[in-house]
Amino acid sequence: MSLQAQPYIHLQQQIMYQKGVKHLCDNGLTHVPNKYILPEPERSQNLVVDGCIDLPVIDFAQLQGADRPQVLASISRACQEFGFFQLENHGIANETIGKMLDVCKRFFELPFEERQRYMSSDLYAPVRYGTSFNQNIDSVFCWRDFLKLSCHPMQDFASLWPSSPFDLREAVGDYSTKTRHLYQRVMEGILESLGVMNETAMSEEGNQLMMANWYPECPQPQLTLGLPPHSDYGLLTLLLQDQVEGLQVQHKDKWVTVKPIPNSFVVNIGDQFEIFSNGRYKSVVHRVAVNSMRSRLSVASLHSLHINRNVTPSAKLIDESNPRVYRDTSFADFLDYLSSSNFKSKRFLESRKLY
Repeated sequence: MSLQAQPYIHLQQQIMYQKGVKHLCDNGLTHVPNKYILPEPERSQNLVVDGCIDLPVIDFAQLQGADRPQVLASISRACQEFGFFQLENHGIANETIGKMLDVCKRFFELPFEERQRYMSSDLYAPVRYGTSFNQNIDSVFCWRDFLKLSCHPMQDFASLWPSSPFDLREAVGDYSTKTRHLYQRVMEGILESLGVMNETAMSEEGNQLMMANWYPECPQPQLTLGLPPHSDYGLLTLLLQDQVEGLQVQHKDKWVTVKPIPNSFVVNIGDQFEIFSNGRYKSVVHRVAVNSMRSRLSVASLHSLHINRNVTPSAKLIDESNPRVYRDTSFADFLDYLSSSNFKSKRFLESRKLY
């Protein structure tokens, strides 16, 4: 190969990678390209997984009834010890959940030319199809394609959502409305468990992003990850999974796999809420493993404050024995950081600490 040809080939490879993992797999990929191979210390086989974990299970129906005090105590323990819990009996019909998973799966199965219409490198784009974590700057790409949809207020965004599959807008609209209502009720419970139940702005205002994630089956899953270790930035995430294992949570310095419960949600605390709680409730680092047998689909409903609104530690949680830990910060600050950094673990949150 001539030296003159090498830059051209490198450029063609970069263009191919930015078309996404699904596109690579559809073209007969039999090995993991170098762009997706993690440095050896970061590969999943070098980070021991200590089996599956039974996250605390919160019964939403009991939260609304006479057992509320006991359920609130369980929420408090879950948020302090795990940063995660499973939510059952949440009231969203199995049919609604099934339609959302089905329509997202069919979107990722569309011809690349259809999906490509929504590709963007703009992190602020209200509708964005992309790959990796931040394909603009990631030195190593993740084994993931995603569709990000802004959902609130719905009247501002629904007309921008993909028109294919034909029923996507209807399914996303119904699902996002119901998950937003569920988020508000769950957030009210979390705030009450924290002893700050009058902070209504935390549950009623803010953004809702829907992130559909497609993790294609991988020929060499030990070399890569679907998502690297990270914490979610927002207030709260409601994650819907299909029945393929992949989500792994860091708990007591070990990686543990979260076993999916059919038609339930995995709920986790985000960085914004850790800041608001002054560190009482933790946003926990998690990652996504991939496998060689089956593709995996998840849908994350991400809830946060408005993009330019600062989150600040609650004054009710600060006193002489619990001094303020974090400075004020906004979602816009986080996006600026994400645009200029290889984002890993909780580095952004750590940058907001006062000491």
